[in-house]
Amino acid sequence: MTPVAPPRENRSRAPEFYGFVAWASTSIVFVLYVLWALLPDDSIVWLGVNWYPNREWALLLPAYSIIVVLLTYFGYFSLAIAHTPVMSESSALADSKAHLPVRETSHAFLKHADSNAIPELYDIPIGVVNRVLYGPRTNSDT
Repeated sequence: MTPVAPPRENRSRAPEFYGFVAWASTSIVFVLYVLWALLPDDSIVWLGVNWYPNREWALLLPAYSIIVVLLTYFGYFSLAIAHTPVMSESSALADSKAHLPVRETSHAFLKHADSNAIPELYDIPIGVVNRVLYGPRTNSDT
């Protein structure tokens, strides 16, 4: 019996190259940014750079980027709060994607009583949850 060679993988190595290029370019840009921010003007001109942005941008760019990130988080939190229904609305309890049992099978939640059955997955209506947690409603609860 002859040994069988393992199958060759034919996957692309492009993500490795893209990752290296991204790492190298961000490292170079960061070193240039630090040199621009910290070197005196005479040294930059000696390197052959005649024009470069004002040094105040060395502080303004990180500050603006932090503000943009914070405003993005604030915007997403605001949108989430704005689109959340009020607790008194029924849409806060059940939505159009709820998977409720069909009315004909009134005992759909009790199918797990059979030892061999795997019950279908349903969302439990809030009325059933309240009945289990707080008991049946009495006349004095009105």
